[in-house]
Amino acid sequence: MAEKIGQSFVQPTPSGKEELGKIEVAAEVIEIVAGIAVNEVEGVAATRGNIATGVVERFGKKVHNKGIKSGVTETGEIAIDVFCSVKYGYTIPKVAKDVQTQIRQAILNMTALETAEVNVHITGVHFDKEEVAIQE
Repeated sequence: MAEKIGQSFVQPTPSGKEELGKIEVAAEVIEIVAGIAVNEVEGVAATRGNIATGVVERFGKKVHNKGIKSGVTETGEIAIDVFCSVKYGYTIPKVAKDVQTQIRQAILNMTALETAEVNVHITGVHFDKEEVAIQE
């Protein structure tokens, strides 16, 4: 993926509407929309964060953009990288495809911006904490 964005994305004026000014969507907003969309996909256990997000979550605040990075491709389009783990028993390619579809649709619905690519990085498999009893 290309460089990290420190600015915002210019939202197009809806067709049939009068342009009243420029609408900008911050990169953090794109990441939050993507983060919420990822957590709605069945089979996703968690997204990967860093130490800072872990500390913030311990104080009870929800970090929606954890594990999400946005950037710009060489052609100037939006690129999203998602780092998540999958629950044991789910098909990894299907979950990854569902994540891509959910993120693209959520960003398009909420911001009217198209994403050029949604890269899903599976960082692990999450097992249930229940211990399976071994019968002898």
